[in-house]
Amino acid sequence: MKKQTKHTVTTKSALSENKGVEAPSTINPKAFIKKKEIAIETYVSEIKKGNRVYLSKAITLIESTNCKHQQKANAILKKCIAFTKKNTVRIGITGVPGVGKSTFIEVFGTYLTTLNKKVAVLAVDPSSSVTKGSILGDKTRMEELVRNKNAFIRPSPSGSSLGGVARKTRETIMLCEAAGFDTIIIETVGVGQSETVVHSMVDFFLLLKLAGAGDQLQGIKRGIIEMADAIVINKADGENISQTKLAKIEFKRALQMYPHKISGWIPKVSTCSALHNTDIDAVWKIIQSYLKLTQANTHFKDRRASQNKFWLLQTIEDQLKINFYSKPLVAKQLISLTKKVEIGSISPFDAAAILLEL
Repeated sequence: MKKQTKHTVTTKSALSENKGVEAPSTINPKAFIKKKEIAIETYVSEIKKGNRVYLSKAITLIESTNCKHQQKANAILKKCIAFTKKNTVRIGITGVPGVGKSTFIEVFGTYLTTLNKKVAVLAVDPSSSVTKGSILGDKTRMEELVRNKNAFIRPSPSGSSLGGVARKTRETIMLCEAAGFDTIIIETVGVGQSETVVHSMVDFFLLLKLAGAGDQLQGIKRGIIEMADAIVINKADGENISQTKLAKIEFKRALQMYPHKISGWIPKVSTCSALHNTDIDAVWKIIQSYLKLTQANTHFKDRRASQNKFWLLQTIEDQLKINFYSKPLVAKQLISLTKKVEIGSISPFDAAAILLEL
């Protein structure tokens, strides 16, 4: 008879832990290697060649608030000014949210590339007043244009900047022109009549409108329409066609109420359908007519000079603001004075006077 063997079963506690994987004996030394800093000359030469990667990196430096980045960005700009293209056109496009700015710009930009134009789109996305963040979704909305070899799209957050444009849009325009882009399109936030700063940095100001949305009444009011060189009523398709025709007549009547522009240009009203890609060429013909007139009567040149003057004054204001808040004594006093202003022990005007004296 065979002897039975006893098997002992060891039960493991549910709270026990298995032995983990041992850590590697050495850490990858490459993980701590500092990336080599790109030289200013490299940025400049690559931007001149039209290298979009270096163009994007340079714009990132421009938008940075880091002092070292700012110094480097200024050095790049200084060298790029020498070969910025002069025969460029800067087009500002604005309109209320939902008017179809992104769709229009994609179709319009694509059309321009078929005419052998090199198009740069500077799309400004609204920043949250709470989180300060932006979606920056224009590259996803302009799927066709972003893949176009003759187009460059750069979304930027508006931040706390007024006027619907990013703080460093002017500098970005210069870099894009240095990179060989001859048509610069600036898509603004679309916040209404306060969105006027863009007018100070473009050659042609295009206002997109909608029919049947109470927009005609806004057109009669003074404000952003007064600066428009052309009004284009978008979404002229389907059941909207009759409404857009009526809106076109009403906007033409409204424009007659405004004084003549010093350029001698009479603002035009047109309709289009960005969705169905109809009458987009008509918009470009209007812009070409404007350029022909203003270049012949020197208004185009005068306007560029005015843009540079405005840019100078704005840069001084920005730098003064940065210098003021960067002073340690001001930063220290600002905290205590802000608390006093909040509880009403000192007026905002007296507090500001104390800080400015510092």
